[in-house]
Amino acid sequence: MNILSGNITNIQGSDSLSLVKIEVGSIIFTSIIIDTPESETYFKIGNAVKIYFKETEVIIAKNEPLNISIQNKIPCTIITMKIGVILTELHLRFGDMNIKSLITTNAIKTLNLKNGDVVLALIKTNEVSLSPND
Repeated sequence: MNILSGNITNIQGSDSLSLVKIEVGSIIFTSIIIDTPESETYFKIGNAVKIYFKETEVIIAKNEPLNISIQNKIPCTIITMKIGVILTELHLRFGDMNIKSLITTNAIKTLNLKNGDVVLALIKTNEVSLSPND
């Protein structure tokens, strides 16, 4: 599980859903939360939160520009790869933070990925979860 710390910068609510923007370093993450600021005390602009997303939810892209609906686009550098027969675990760095991605080894070959490559890590908004930063 990837866990990063950030601060809430914006909350847009509708019914029981909220679209939340969280600043993590120089990147703004977006998350859809089934909650509202009225129902959760930690859920306020300026508050520190942790964001969570699974390694299997991190999509890797190599070439820009990408005209796609995914809002969380994090420029990263591949630090290391643990290449398996079926799956490969990528260790990525953005700023002073690390995240992991788990993709097929076939995708590694197709994209011709190697250590030191600059890639985009893409995470769908509905795959990012939040919790208070205790």
